[in-house]
Amino acid sequence: MPVASPTQFGQRIRNLLVQSNCGLIPDNANGKDTEYIQNLHLYRAADTGDLEATKSFLDLNPSALTASLSADGDTALHIAVLAGRVKVVEELVKRINAEDLGIKNKSGATALNFAATGGITKIADYLVKKNPGLLRIPNQHGYIPVVVASLYGHRDMVRYLYYETPMEELNPDNSKNGVMLLTTSVVDDLYDIALDILHRYPRLVFEQDNDGDTALDMLAQKPSAFPSGTQLALWQKWIYSCIYIPSPHASSNNHEDIERPRYEGPAEHKNVIARAKYPVLDMVGKSLKLFVPAIMSMYELKLTHVQAQELLSCICKEISSQGESQFEKVGVKKVIFKAIKHGIVEIITEIMKHYPDIIWCYDDYNRHIFLYATLQRQEKIFSLIYTIGAKKSSVATSWDKSHNNILHQAAYLAPPSQLDRVAGAALQMQRELQWFKEVESVVQPKYKEMINLQHKTPRTLFSEQHRKLVEEGEKWMKETANSCTVVAALIATIMFSVAFTVPGGYNEYTGIPLYLNRNSFMVFIIADAVSLFSSCTSLLMFLGILTSRYREEDFLKYLPTKLIIGLSSLFFSIATMMVTFGTTLVIILRERIWWVSFPIILLASIPVTIFALLQFPLLVEIFYSTYGPGIFDKPKKWWLIGME
Repeated sequence: MPVASPTQFGQRIRNLLVQSNCGLIPDNANGKDTEYIQNLHLYRAADTGDLEATKSFLDLNPSALTASLSADGDTALHIAVLAGRVKVVEELVKRINAEDLGIKNKSGATALNFAATGGITKIADYLVKKNPGLLRIPNQHGYIPVVVASLYGHRDMVRYLYYETPMEELNPDNSKNGVMLLTTSVVDDLYDIALDILHRYPRLVFEQDNDGDTALDMLAQKPSAFPSGTQLALWQKWIYSCIYIPSPHASSNNHEDIERPRYEGPAEHKNVIARAKYPVLDMVGKSLKLFVPAIMSMYELKLTHVQAQELLSCICKEISSQGESQFEKVGVKKVIFKAIKHGIVEIITEIMKHYPDIIWCYDDYNRHIFLYATLQRQEKIFSLIYTIGAKKSSVATSWDKSHNNILHQAAYLAPPSQLDRVAGAALQMQRELQWFKEVESVVQPKYKEMINLQHKTPRTLFSEQHRKLVEEGEKWMKETANSCTVVAALIATIMFSVAFTVPGGYNEYTGIPLYLNRNSFMVFIIADAVSLFSSCTSLLMFLGILTSRYREEDFLKYLPTKLIIGLSSLFFSIATMMVTFGTTLVIILRERIWWVSFPIILLASIPVTIFALLQFPLLVEIFYSTYGPGIFDKPKKWWLIGME
């Protein structure tokens, strides 16, 4: 008998392995292991996206299409969907019966539940078109696919599934899916969908999801959904103010017959529901798409704000229509203090429209909304105190369980999130002083000397709480002044010496500069003088900062004013120094190189521009915080006179 060569022996082994994968299993294997080994090739092909291997295996083993391939009971379709293999899923959906698409694994999840988890809309489209009934099948937690997609934050998947899902599945009488989708839509910034759900089932306002939250709770934790919680640059504010979006008010009270829009994919438009119900928004959006992306992003932002405001208005109207008792039932008290913490003034004002007595709402520490707003340093909410008329006096005279009045609240150190809103410890201290002075102007004189349970007056508490911040502010000011002093001294030294070494030299008999009658020489000498004077001014201001006493009140205006003058003078000294140097080169070289002016101007502007980019934002911030309109929205004096 001939002996097989090593190559032939290896080929036989490979053939045996292939046969074992195709169903030829040793006799000693039990049934469960046999099925696992038999379908292992299909598992790998579906998981890795090997379309040809999947087709070949299923052609030989059609029954494996619905077989369990894993310990969790996953079929080939489950595996391919979870792995995101679009081509394999398409092939499997073609082969499988519509009823078998609803097979659940041991965790109670269908393939569409897995697709909602993965977020690939194309896969969900294959499944839904073959069997729309999958949209109704919940997972082990009772969530239908659209809710699962919203829990994972897949916005495009939510939009697609929301269009396809029958509305009765969201009825609060049937399940928790309606309120779950409502609250998660708020979390995912899908306010158009939240509005549509709420218009169809207004009773969802009073429902709590499985975490015990309502839609109003979720809105109170989303400052980015409102203008008050959105920080924009100056140019962004200008674009934002120029965009007009009409309020998406519903045209009727019966919303069961609202025609929902067909999903057209993420590339068409993000606000699909808004397009169908409010075609004006779609028209505006398409026209803005022709312009720069920055404008389009501002349009999307403002559209989000308009929809969130409309959602808030609808919620408050629905609650108030059932009577004031419903405000307490829905947990408006908890919502109010959440909104104050996040600085969402829109929620406070909207609730006050429907429930004016909310200003007498107190938290567990006996703090009303203005005490808590002061403690959290939310100036927009605190400014509402100027709109409540004579109630202001009564509100300003209350105190919490520790006998801290509203001025004590202003004496506490601000939360870190509020301190970080301004740059530098000195400006943070200035902001704290502005708060204390503003609240001090509201309270009655005797409350300025009122002591709390720790026997501390507001001023004493303020000094204790801000001692470390004063030290950090002093350190920040001195470090800034030291750095700028070196530059200012260097410029002053150079400019002083330049005045006695003018270009072209002097007449040896009269001592008059040779280029005295040239216009360029006059530019040179004036720029040199301005640079010298401004650098000396800057130097004196920074020396004044270094020798200051650094009392608490000094951070309000005294120190910031010196820093403003010092930085401004330093900027002018650097700019005029570049002019002096550039003019000197022009005087010397223009007889030889007539076009020298343009490159000199270009090069000289580089350091000036760099300094402006680095220091000018800080200078603007200091000036605005010191001499600007202030952080509080106080009524104008002429308006107060008119009211009287």
